[in-house]
Amino acid sequence: MGKRKPPRHPLVGSLSKKQKKHLKEFGEAHPFYDKVSGREETTEICELSENSDHSSAESDGESEPEQVSVYHKLLATFKTVPDSNNEEDDENESEESDEEESDEESQEGEDGDHTAGEEDENDVQDQNEAKDTAKQMLGQEQADGADTSSDPKHGAIEEFTDVKHESEFSLETNFMVEESGDYNADERESSSSVMVSEDPFKQHMNKELEEKEIGNHSARSKSTIQLKWPTLGQLVFSSSLQQPRTFKPDKEADLKRLHLHKTLESTWPKVNSQFLSKLTKQNNHPFTLLQKELFCIMNQYKDLFYPERTALGNGEEVRHAYCLHAVNHILKANAQVLSNNAKRRDQKPAIDNDDFRDQGLTRPKVLIVVPFRESALRVVQIFISLLESESKKQIDVSNKKRFKGEFGSDPDEKPPNLKRPEDYEAVFAGNIDDHFRIGVAVLQKSMRLYAPFYSSDIIIASPLGLRTIIGAEGEKKRDFDFLSSIEILIIDQADVYLMQNWEHILHLMNHLNLLPLESHGVDFSRVRMLNLNNWSKYYRQTLLFSALQDPQINSIFNKNCFNYRGQVAVRNVPSIGSISHVVVQLPHVFRRLEAESSISVIDARFQFFIDKVLPEYRDAIMSHTLIYIPSYFDYVRLRNYFKKEELNFTHICEYTKRSGISRARQFFLKGEKQFLIFTERFHFYKRYLIRGIRNLIFYALPTYPHFYSEVCNMLTATASGEEATWTCTVIYSKYEAQKLAAVVGVDRAAQMLQSKKNVHLFVTGENE
Repeated sequence: MGKRKPPRHPLVGSLSKKQKKHLKEFGEAHPFYDKVSGREETTEICELSENSDHSSAESDGESEPEQVSVYHKLLATFKTVPDSNNEEDDENESEESDEEESDEESQEGEDGDHTAGEEDENDVQDQNEAKDTAKQMLGQEQADGADTSSDPKHGAIEEFTDVKHESEFSLETNFMVEESGDYNADERESSSSVMVSEDPFKQHMNKELEEKEIGNHSARSKSTIQLKWPTLGQLVFSSSLQQPRTFKPDKEADLKRLHLHKTLESTWPKVNSQFLSKLTKQNNHPFTLLQKELFCIMNQYKDLFYPERTALGNGEEVRHAYCLHAVNHILKANAQVLSNNAKRRDQKPAIDNDDFRDQGLTRPKVLIVVPFRESALRVVQIFISLLESESKKQIDVSNKKRFKGEFGSDPDEKPPNLKRPEDYEAVFAGNIDDHFRIGVAVLQKSMRLYAPFYSSDIIIASPLGLRTIIGAEGEKKRDFDFLSSIEILIIDQADVYLMQNWEHILHLMNHLNLLPLESHGVDFSRVRMLNLNNWSKYYRQTLLFSALQDPQINSIFNKNCFNYRGQVAVRNVPSIGSISHVVVQLPHVFRRLEAESSISVIDARFQFFIDKVLPEYRDAIMSHTLIYIPSYFDYVRLRNYFKKEELNFTHICEYTKRSGISRARQFFLKGEKQFLIFTERFHFYKRYLIRGIRNLIFYALPTYPHFYSEVCNMLTATASGEEATWTCTVIYSKYEAQKLAAVVGVDRAAQMLQSKKNVHLFVTGENE
């Protein structure tokens, strides 16, 4: 049988089409049609309980039924009428109103069919069902909003806020549990003791700078002193807010004297044991010689630039050292907040105390910038190892399976017979995706991966991952408030970003430690004065690790680090350059160009090349010429010039497709193309062996010094008997002193830069 059509409500049936349209658009009848009664209605006062939203069914049943107005009867009846009954009434309505209310009507249709079938229900029950339906719809919307990771429209929202797990990982609503409160207990008992007063974390964060000191920072130049340490070598310590003083590394790395969190005192020796020698283990030294000196600087909250981090050598030692420092900082900061929560709970509510200012304007405190997902995976694995005790696991890691799936790698994906240098294998190991970001929240015995940014303590991200969130000026969807209270910035493998996009790093530095545009629910009574005064950049510690010294990396360290405790940079000069690793017999001609400034050197280099270098190689005899270009912009400029001059050339860059690469290599090997223009970034990402090279031109010195010897040694792949005709020409300027020293050695570089001669010849190989 067909479904019986429910009868119309008498109040609805008596309305005209115009009245029904007004009721549907505005939710109420037009005041013109109200029936005014002559008698006054008594006003009822309803007392609501505190938990009225979650009242039980019994309390609802015992309460008296409330008096329902005519308006509510009309509204409830209107919502419960099926859509099929309103076809005639909706003929005069606009399409716009239909689109706006179609979703709402489709959700309410089922309730309408169900309630209309029961003819004996009164108007109050209809209204209650309508309210229940609204609650169900609201609850469904809240549930959908809690987990929106799969919805691209809500992806950005879920990345910053999460109502579902907020209370579990909230610092403001949790307290220190007894089992993990050792650090807190010691802190309470010995708050005035010497041990706590010497804690570097306390000294750094509790230091109150004066406005006069901040004003002198920009007007005053940095004072520098030079230090020499046993392992790190030559150091340059500079500061603009205070006169730098000589300091030395600790002779013995006692974990208690380093003021590590108690959890880390027990876990660090085991985690770091893989790097310790047998002699070091016997002497109970928990650090390697390099780690001891690096951590000494980190633990004093000074900025650090270490340009000798290598993927093959000490890369993992350095990673473990800065992970220890980051976790130590987070555990101490969170313990302070949880301790103050307990004190505030026991305190009288009317008392205001500035001693509880222990937070920033937003929660994230540590930002770790790494180039690939594999790097982020290793960082998180170190975090987990540092927070797990020796006897049994005491930390609950959420979303661990998802993290391993997204940041791990499949060993079968790598081609089996791919031969590459060892440093290439070390840099590009694992998952090399460079677009990612992840928040990490640490609270007592639990760690939460994929925590929303405003609920995270640590953010691990790539420059590209951060750039897509920060956005550009004028974009509607952008957010960088989570960077407002970063206390430790760690930039690892900075040299790799030169091969990715250095502009992302510059963009990130320009958006650090700015005042947030929104409050994000912060309790301003708990915010430190340094954050309220917008002085957080003077307290931020920056740790910069790279495999080389480069002017762009040096500029970041010199111009974007304002730590009042000063900056420490390792400035060792290479005594032997990478030219010593060239095994072929080859004459190297270094030609110096003159330029007035580092900006004008770009145009001067191009003019020098086309006027003095290129004419020597235009002859057909000088075939098989490879032109190595570090900058992509110079590559485009030179490629366009070669096309304009109709020279016989081919070109390869990082954007060239595989078919184009194979075709260009084949043309160059057979001599069908006289020139091959070759970018440094292509060599960095591919490391292909280019065969058939007889003449080399370095348009500029390579960013990585060992690339010089690698490219020169490609000549060994050429047929024998042609060694006498090989040539190598290098163009350089005085603004490339660091790169020149890395290639030829510091002594030769000094002589070349001071000499009046513009041409210098070196020969490598058997007759060197």
